[in-house]
Amino acid sequence: MAKANNEKKIFVLDTSVIIYEHNSIMNFAEHDVGIPITVLEELDQFKKGNDTKNFEAREFTRLLDKLADGRMLHDWNPLNGSKNKGDFKVLMGAKSKVDANEVFDEAKADHRILNAALQLQQEMKGRKVILVTKDINLRLKAKSLGLPAEDYNTGKVKNVNTLYTGKMVSDKVSPDKINELYENGSCDPADVLGKKKPTKNSYYILKSGKKSVLAYYNPLNEKIEHVVKKPVYGIKPRNAEQTFAIHAILNPEIKLVSMQGVAGTGKTLIALAAALEQKRNFKQIYLARPIVPLSNKDIGYLPGDIKSKLNPYMEPLWDNLKFIQNQYNETDKEYSKLTEMVNQEKLVITPLAYIRGRSLSNICFIVDEAQNLTPHEVKTIITRAGENTKIIFTGDIHQIDTPYLDSQSNGLSYLIDRVKNHELYSHITLEKGERSELANLANELL
Repeated sequence: MAKANNEKKIFVLDTSVIIYEHNSIMNFAEHDVGIPITVLEELDQFKKGNDTKNFEAREFTRLLDKLADGRMLHDWNPLNGSKNKGDFKVLMGAKSKVDANEVFDEAKADHRILNAALQLQQEMKGRKVILVTKDINLRLKAKSLGLPAEDYNTGKVKNVNTLYTGKMVSDKVSPDKINELYENGSCDPADVLGKKKPTKNSYYILKSGKKSVLAYYNPLNEKIEHVVKKPVYGIKPRNAEQTFAIHAILNPEIKLVSMQGVAGTGKTLIALAAALEQKRNFKQIYLARPIVPLSNKDIGYLPGDIKSKLNPYMEPLWDNLKFIQNQYNETDKEYSKLTEMVNQEKLVITPLAYIRGRSLSNICFIVDEAQNLTPHEVKTIITRAGENTKIIFTGDIHQIDTPYLDSQSNGLSYLIDRVKNHELYSHITLEKGERSELANLANELL
């Protein structure tokens, strides 16, 4: 039975929602959607460029043109002609009784969007009007004016505290089974996990008193296998989680790996060292990260040419490479090999924007600081994967530098939540800081 009209809500979308996901207008079930004319004006400013926000702006305007289908947009029109969807319109006016420009003593686009929603609230009495925005401050302003406001929740991870970690500890394992894993290399899952069904490519610390063994569930042979601690390109794993991460990256059957953890847990270092360990398997190794300017300013304000502007953002990646190189003497072939790989572009450290649109075949592709990507950006990167490509995402979901993402809505959390238990994917959360005692103190107490 269809819902009565007065039960349908009207959601007013802010620009931040559109550039987060251009298809967002289609994700409000049977409810109606309003787009303030100011949003279209702001999207017009974003239409040129190669950044994700530019792509989203262009795609939304194309979608809106398709939905209009020759009709006038200042009237309510059906969304996609579907009976299960509501209607949409562009909100032209902004003459509400309460003027946000006057209340906040400033004329700006955000306040015109608030006024458009407030006017709609006055016109559509009996209908609940809700502003949807990724901008926390705008939500607070809306609520202060008596306008309900909420975040865009589609694709949001419900509870990051229960996010999949990729690892489980069991201290009720028979000592005989631990011995069997050491001696034979594998055993049946039921022998160590009981009736609990293992997650594909998940890792285990199995204990019996003082005895313990590191293990992994192989979905191909449906066995629990012993994980051997292995150094990679001069870097030795310092804890179980680093050992698991190396195992996942070196496993040729796993094409997609993610690592999550606080600063100093060794995410980028382990990813790069493990990639270098298998450099013969790939044509190139790419180490990239998104550029998130400080204070949300465009990098154009920085002095110098484009290389000079980008150097501060790429320096942490070069630091990891130098650390690996310094595990060897300058006379060692491994030392000179790294320099040679950089010079011949077999190893490329670059901003993420520079590889957008490229085909990723025969490449090991490491994406650092992945928590600063949207779910759509993560999806776009993965869909670029060609034959013999491995993609590794690293990041800290609690250390986000972009204003419209949080621990629940960022691309890394989305990836971990959606792709767990797939045979091509493995994830591990690194828990122990290995940078220094001082860094650990900051992470734990400050």
